[in-house]
This record gives sequence, structure tokens and C-alpha cells, in this order.
Amino acid sequence: MNDRPHSILFACTLNAVRSPMAEGLARAILGQRIYVDSAGLSTASLDAFAVAALAEIGIDITDHNTQGFDDIAVDEFDIIVALSPEALEKVRMLTRHSSVDVEYWPTEDPTAESGGSRESRLQAYRSVRDGLRRRIKERFGDV
Repeated sequence: MNDRPHSILFACTLNAVRSPMAEGLARAILGQRIYVDSAGLSTASLDAFAVAALAEIGIDITDHNTQGFDDIAVDEFDIIVALSPEALEKVRMLTRHSSVDVEYWPTEDPTAESGGSRESRLQAYRSVRDGLRRRIKERFGDV
């Protein structure tokens, strides 16, 4: 699809790992032409491995403020990209009476890689980062 929305919301479970990574990547890839935000079912502190994985490619998300769906108006977005099954379920419920497009991009939770060395854990985050970057470029293009 080559049609570009004016606004995108990335949604996941905690707005601490996947959706902030997607938001940071989309802002870097798409520039200022598209408004990008993120939210979660609930909130948690921004994940340090998510910050590190994006910092490796020159993207700084340290100023990200986690937010839940209660903190935003989901019907003001053109498209919502759900990154977890739980987020997809919530987004579908919240948008059932609106014209917001909803897409589901199943994205592994890198926090599941809890064993092993720091490097092996960081590699799980890199994999998520690289997958999200590829999907964003394929779906929305590049500046």
C-alpha cells in the first residue's frame, strides 16, 4: 500500500518496548510529514534495552513518555498498528464505531529473552528493531 496516512498510532501492551521503538523508528524514517505516537494497554518505564537498540542506529527515544489508551483519542488517528494480540483486541474494541484503519503486525516481545548474556538479550531487541524498520518502510515508504 502506497497511500500515506496523516497520523499513525503504534499500540502494544505496556508502551515500554515495542510501540516506543516503532514510534521512534517511524519518526526517523517518515520525518515530520506524518504525525506518529504510541500507547499501550497499561504503562511501564521505558525499557533500557529498547533505548540501547535504537541508539545503535542513531535514534534517541530517552524522552519518550509512556501512555495508555486513556491518555489519547484513538479516533483521531488515520491508522493504528497493533503490535501485540492484546493491543489488537483493545484497539478493535475502541475503534468499532469509527473509521480508523487497524493493522496487526505481530511482533515478538523481546523481553521474553530473559536468560543469557546482555548481548544475547540485546540481540532480541535488535531483531524487533530491524523487523519494525523493514515493516515501516514497506508500508509507509521512506523520506
